[in-house]
Amino acid sequence: MTKPQIHESSYVDEGAEIGQGTRIWHYCHVMGAARIGRECTLGQGVFVGDGVLIGDGVKIENHVSVFSGVTIEDEVFVGPSATFTNVLTPRSALSRRDEFVPTLVKRGASLGANATIVCGVTIGRYSLVGAGAVVTRDVADYALVYGVPAEHRGWVCRCGARLSIGHDDQASCDSCGRKFASEGGLVAEIDEDLA
Repeated sequence: MTKPQIHESSYVDEGAEIGQGTRIWHYCHVMGAARIGRECTLGQGVFVGDGVLIGDGVKIENHVSVFSGVTIEDEVFVGPSATFTNVLTPRSALSRRDEFVPTLVKRGASLGANATIVCGVTIGRYSLVGAGAVVTRDVADYALVYGVPAEHRGWVCRCGARLSIGHDDQASCDSCGRKFASEGGLVAEIDEDLA
Protein backbone atom coordinates (compact mmCIF):
# COMPACT_ATOMS: atom_id res chain seq x y z
CA MET A 1 0.00 0.00 0.00
CA THR A 2 1.11 3.54 -0.70
CA LYS A 3 0.74 6.72 1.25
CA PRO A 4 -2.30 8.88 0.47
CA GLN A 5 -1.77 11.28 -2.42
CA ILE A 6 -3.13 14.75 -1.73
CA HIS A 7 -2.89 17.46 -4.37
CA GLU A 8 -1.18 20.63 -3.14
CA SER A 9 -4.32 22.72 -3.87
CA SER A 10 -6.42 20.65 -1.44
CA TYR A 11 -6.91 21.11 2.31
CA VAL A 12 -7.01 18.20 4.73
CA ASP A 13 -7.65 19.56 8.20
CA GLU A 14 -5.70 18.29 11.19
CA GLY A 15 -7.28 15.18 12.68
CA ALA A 16 -8.75 13.80 9.45
CA GLU A 17 -7.97 10.14 8.84
CA ILE A 18 -7.02 9.26 5.26
CA GLY A 19 -6.40 5.61 4.33
CA GLN A 20 -3.44 4.20 2.45
CA GLY A 21 -3.53 4.57 -1.32
CA THR A 22 -6.32 7.18 -1.30
CA ARG A 23 -6.04 9.95 -3.91
CA ILE A 24 -7.42 13.43 -3.27
CA TRP A 25 -7.37 15.63 -6.36
CA HIS A 26 -7.50 19.41 -6.93
CA TYR A 27 -9.37 21.87 -4.70
CA CYS A 28 -10.81 19.39 -2.21
CA HIS A 29 -11.48 20.08 1.47
CA VAL A 30 -11.61 17.33 4.09
CA MET A 31 -12.69 18.46 7.57
CA GLY A 32 -10.78 17.33 10.67
CA ALA A 33 -13.29 14.82 12.04
CA ALA A 34 -13.73 12.95 8.74
CA ARG A 35 -12.53 9.41 8.12
CA ILE A 36 -11.76 8.18 4.62
CA GLY A 37 -10.74 4.57 3.96
CA ARG A 38 -8.09 2.96 1.78
CA GLU A 39 -7.80 3.17 -2.01
CA CYS A 40 -10.48 5.87 -2.42
CA THR A 41 -10.55 8.57 -5.08
CA LEU A 42 -11.92 12.07 -4.46
CA GLY A 43 -12.25 14.06 -7.68
CA GLN A 44 -11.79 17.79 -8.11
CA GLY A 45 -13.73 20.06 -5.77
CA VAL A 46 -14.99 17.40 -3.32
CA PHE A 47 -15.93 18.51 0.21
CA VAL A 48 -16.03 16.00 3.10
CA GLY A 49 -17.62 17.28 6.32
CA ASP A 50 -16.90 16.61 9.98
CA GLY A 51 -17.99 13.18 11.15
CA VAL A 52 -18.37 11.76 7.64
CA LEU A 53 -17.33 8.12 7.36
CA ILE A 54 -16.18 6.82 3.98
CA GLY A 55 -15.20 3.16 3.51
CA ASP A 56 -12.55 1.53 1.34
CA GLY A 57 -12.48 1.67 -2.46
CA VAL A 58 -14.99 4.53 -2.75
CA LYS A 59 -14.95 6.75 -5.86
CA ILE A 60 -16.40 10.25 -5.49
CA GLU A 61 -16.42 12.19 -8.73
CA ASN A 62 -15.96 15.96 -9.18
CA HIS A 63 -17.92 18.61 -7.27
CA VAL A 64 -19.63 16.44 -4.66
CA SER A 65 -20.23 17.67 -1.11
CA VAL A 66 -20.53 14.91 1.49
CA PHE A 67 -21.99 16.69 4.49
CA SER A 68 -21.92 15.74 8.18
CA GLY A 69 -24.29 12.87 8.91
CA VAL A 70 -23.44 10.86 5.79
CA THR A 71 -21.87 7.40 5.96
CA ILE A 72 -20.62 5.76 2.76
CA GLU A 73 -19.67 2.08 2.94
CA ASP A 74 -17.04 0.25 0.85
CA GLU A 75 -16.88 0.33 -2.97
CA VAL A 76 -19.56 2.99 -3.49
CA PHE A 77 -19.53 5.15 -6.63
CA VAL A 78 -20.79 8.75 -6.31
CA GLY A 79 -21.22 10.43 -9.70
CA PRO A 80 -20.22 14.01 -10.53
CA SER A 81 -22.21 16.78 -8.84
CA ALA A 82 -24.32 14.35 -6.82
CA THR A 83 -25.81 16.11 -3.79
CA PHE A 84 -26.33 15.03 -0.19
CA THR A 85 -28.42 16.97 2.32
CA ASN A 86 -28.32 16.70 6.11
CA VAL A 87 -31.20 18.87 7.39
CA LEU A 88 -34.87 18.39 6.47
CA THR A 89 -36.01 21.98 7.06
CA PRO A 90 -33.02 24.31 6.56
CA ARG A 91 -33.28 28.02 7.34
CA SER A 92 -30.51 30.53 6.89
CA ALA A 93 -31.35 32.38 10.11
CA LEU A 94 -31.53 29.23 12.28
CA SER A 95 -28.72 26.89 13.27
CA ARG A 96 -29.81 23.29 12.75
CA ARG A 97 -26.47 21.62 13.55
CA ASP A 98 -28.16 19.57 16.27
CA GLU A 99 -30.76 18.36 13.77
CA PHE A 100 -28.55 16.59 11.21
CA VAL A 101 -30.38 13.53 9.90
CA PRO A 102 -28.12 10.55 9.11
CA THR A 103 -27.89 9.07 5.62
CA LEU A 104 -26.37 5.67 4.83
CA VAL A 105 -25.07 4.53 1.44
CA LYS A 106 -24.40 0.80 1.65
CA ARG A 107 -21.64 -1.25 0.07
CA GLY A 108 -21.35 -1.27 -3.71
CA ALA A 109 -24.15 1.21 -4.44
CA SER A 110 -23.82 3.66 -7.36
CA LEU A 111 -25.25 7.17 -7.39
CA GLY A 112 -25.58 8.74 -10.85
CA ALA A 113 -24.46 12.22 -11.85
CA ASN A 114 -26.53 15.03 -10.31
CA ALA A 115 -28.52 12.65 -8.10
CA THR A 116 -29.92 14.31 -4.98
CA ILE A 117 -30.04 12.23 -1.81
CA VAL A 118 -32.42 13.75 0.74
CA CYS A 119 -31.18 13.06 4.27
CA GLY A 120 -32.57 10.25 6.38
CA VAL A 121 -32.57 7.56 3.71
CA THR A 122 -30.64 4.33 3.32
CA ILE A 123 -29.35 3.44 -0.14
CA GLY A 124 -29.19 -0.36 -0.34
CA ARG A 125 -26.25 -2.57 -1.25
CA TYR A 126 -25.36 -2.71 -4.96
CA SER A 127 -28.34 -0.54 -5.85
CA LEU A 128 -28.22 1.90 -8.75
CA VAL A 129 -29.59 5.45 -8.52
CA GLY A 130 -30.02 6.98 -11.97
CA ALA A 131 -28.58 10.33 -13.05
CA GLY A 132 -30.62 13.30 -11.88
CA ALA A 133 -32.79 11.25 -9.53
CA VAL A 134 -34.16 12.79 -6.33
CA VAL A 135 -34.14 10.10 -3.65
CA THR A 136 -36.67 10.82 -0.90
CA ARG A 137 -37.09 7.32 0.58
CA ASP A 138 -35.04 4.19 1.21
CA VAL A 139 -33.69 2.22 -1.75
CA ALA A 140 -33.64 -1.59 -1.46
CA ASP A 141 -30.56 -3.73 -2.07
CA TYR A 142 -30.02 -4.31 -5.83
CA ALA A 143 -32.81 -1.86 -6.74
CA LEU A 144 -32.73 0.38 -9.79
CA VAL A 145 -34.34 3.77 -9.11
CA TYR A 146 -34.59 6.94 -11.16
CA GLY A 147 -36.83 9.93 -11.73
CA VAL A 148 -38.10 12.88 -9.72
CA PRO A 149 -38.94 11.70 -7.17
CA ALA A 150 -36.98 8.48 -7.65
CA GLU A 151 -39.19 5.45 -8.23
CA HIS A 152 -38.35 1.76 -8.26
CA ARG A 153 -37.81 0.71 -11.91
CA GLY A 154 -36.30 -2.75 -11.63
CA TRP A 155 -33.35 -4.70 -10.27
CA VAL A 156 -29.62 -4.79 -11.01
CA CYS A 157 -26.84 -7.27 -10.41
CA ARG A 158 -23.77 -6.55 -8.34
CA CYS A 159 -21.98 -5.97 -11.67
CA GLY A 160 -24.59 -3.32 -12.65
CA ALA A 161 -26.42 -5.29 -15.37
CA ARG A 162 -30.22 -5.17 -15.31
CA LEU A 163 -31.95 -8.32 -14.01
CA SER A 164 -35.13 -9.94 -15.31
CA ILE A 165 -36.97 -11.77 -12.53
CA GLY A 166 -38.73 -14.82 -13.97
CA HIS A 167 -42.08 -16.39 -13.08
CA ASP A 168 -40.21 -18.63 -10.64
CA ASP A 169 -38.99 -15.53 -8.75
CA GLN A 170 -35.41 -16.30 -9.86
CA ALA A 171 -32.93 -14.40 -11.99
CA SER A 172 -29.52 -15.08 -13.47
CA CYS A 173 -27.34 -12.19 -14.60
CA ASP A 174 -26.69 -12.33 -18.34
CA SER A 175 -23.40 -10.49 -17.82
CA CYS A 176 -21.66 -12.26 -14.92
CA GLY A 177 -23.86 -15.28 -14.11
CA ARG A 178 -24.68 -14.41 -10.50
CA LYS A 179 -28.01 -15.83 -9.34
CA PHE A 180 -30.80 -14.03 -7.50
CA ALA A 181 -34.11 -14.81 -5.84
CA SER A 182 -37.08 -12.56 -5.21
CA GLU A 183 -39.17 -12.85 -2.06
CA GLY A 184 -41.55 -10.40 -0.41
CA GLY A 185 -40.85 -7.68 -2.95
CA LEU A 186 -37.08 -7.76 -2.38
CA VAL A 187 -34.21 -9.36 -4.28
CA ALA A 188 -31.24 -11.17 -2.75
CA GLU A 189 -28.18 -12.80 -4.23
CA ILE A 190 -28.09 -16.59 -3.92
CA ASP A 191 -24.87 -17.91 -2.34
CA GLU A 192 -23.57 -14.37 -1.96
CA ASP A 193 -20.85 -15.53 0.42
CA LEU A 194 -19.46 -17.76 -2.33
CA ALA A 195 -19.47 -15.02 -5.01
